[in-house]
Amino acid sequence: MHELLRVRPGFRLDQVDTRSTPGVDADKKTAERMLAEGALHLSALQERLFADSRAGDTRRVLLVLQAMDTAGKGGILRHVVGAVDPQGVQIASFKKPTAEELAHHFLWRIEKRLPEAGMIGVFDRSHYEDVLIGRVRQLAPADEIERRYDEIRAFEQRVADGGTEIVKVMLHISSAEQKARLTERLERPDKHWKYNPGDVDERMLWAEYQAAYQLVLDRTDAPHAPWYVVPADHKWYARLAVQAILLAALERIDPQWPAADYDVEHEKARLAAT
Repeated sequence: MHELLRVRPGFRLDQVDTRSTPGVDADKKTAERMLAEGALHLSALQERLFADSRAGDTRRVLLVLQAMDTAGKGGILRHVVGAVDPQGVQIASFKKPTAEELAHHFLWRIEKRLPEAGMIGVFDRSHYEDVLIGRVRQLAPADEIERRYDEIRAFEQRVADGGTEIVKVMLHISSAEQKARLTERLERPDKHWKYNPGDVDERMLWAEYQAAYQLVLDRTDAPHAPWYVVPADHKWYARLAVQAILLAALERIDPQWPAADYDVEHEKARLAAT
């Protein structure tokens, strides 16, 4: 499934059917069963990755999640990433930069939150905010925004060369679906806390954000840090798709259980004697 979602040369965001389910011919109930089965495999691979790092393996995974508001990033964290041992996960959520962060290069705060060896790192939003909101809201000069694309590519190349398997996911919803989800948040008291009036302000710039995302995909997709665009109008499909992308990343690493650095039979004998 994940290969069907991989951004390729000539990719057009406006040609993606956000209600489609590439690679999955199943209903929601079947997909939820598939997600549960995949969670077992994901958890096993994550444990092997963590264990292998204790023997000196420096590899790790970084999942970058980007999306318009309400696209389902929280659901990915709960239902996909949340299926593995939390000791092996590091989640970073990047909000509006602080005064200290603004005093540094825009990648300064990102580098500090990169995952450690043996970990699955997740960026809930990321350095891409600096070329998305930055462009749409004109928060930096145009020439500075242009430089950032190349700086991001160089940064991700260095991170990948250091042993990080990078996968970048855009959860792609339609304007109509976003409106429906925002409406639900206003109609349900238990979801009022999720609603932010600023979401409507950003929604009014929908076309500008779609153009900014297209530029990001064009300028920063690379073999060492590929982009995947996941149709996300169906939450169940988006979760299954991101799980498949993560599984593929871990399978490429293929972590192994580390060999014991002691005499197993001798230790068995010692233990039996106690």
